[in-house]
Order: sequence, then C-alpha cells, then structure tokens
Amino acid sequence: MKDNELVKRLVWSALLAGIGAIASMVTARTAAIVYRQIFDGEDPPE
Repeated sequence: MKDNELVKRLVWSALLAGIGAIASMVTARTAAIVYRQIFDGEDPPE
C-alpha cells in the first residue's frame, strides 16, 4: 500500500482537506472572539 501512488495522493488530499477545515474553524472562532471584544459582546455579522 505504501508503494501505491494513488493511495499516497488520496491520503495527502485527505490530510490537506482535514487540516484546512480545522484551521478554518479555528480562524473563524478566533475572529468571532476578537470581534466580540472590539464591539462589546455584539455577535459578528453572518
């Protein structure tokens, strides 16, 4: 399985997608926290 290039590409794509999704969620939550701090607890716009 380690010699199969297709499997390697699929694993790589899955890792990129997963880590990218997690990073995006962390970024959005962090931005919302900062926004609430700046605007006295007001929720960020949708």
